[in-house]
Parts: sequence; C-alpha cells; structure tokens
Amino acid sequence: MFGQVGIWQILILAVVVLILFGRGRISEMMGDFGKGISSFKKGMSEDDTAKDSTKAQIEAPAKEASESKAKDKSEASN
Repeated sequence: MFGQVGIWQILILAVVVLILFGRGRISEMMGDFGKGISSFKKGMSEDDTAKDSTKAQIEAPAKEASESKAKDKSEASN
C-alpha cells in the first residue's frame, strides 16, 4: 500500500502544501523552526553552565549559614 514514494508523489504533495499554506507562511514556519532549534541549543548550553554555578551557589550559602549560627550563639551568650 505504501510502497515506494516516487518523485511525482513528492511533487504533488509539495504543490498541495504550497496551495494550503502559501509560500510566505511556509518560509515563516521554517524561520520559526530555525529559531526554536537555536533557542534549544542555547538552553542546553546554559543548562551545562547552570550546573557548574549551582555547585558554587550551594557552597556559598552553607558558609553564610554557619556564620549566622555563630553570630546567633554569640548574641545568645551575651
């Protein structure tokens, strides 16, 4: 039923798509598709850098928390 797809079937499908969407709409959709891919790549690279910065952020508040506990203890003893 869905044997080989020939050049004529592809051409007919392309003509139908052009009639339905028009040339401007197809180019707009392809532009949006390209923007989506570049946004996805940017998000993936930001995710890698976020993992590195998360490790640094976890260490910094832990030090500040221990300092604030020491201040609380010193104030309580006064």
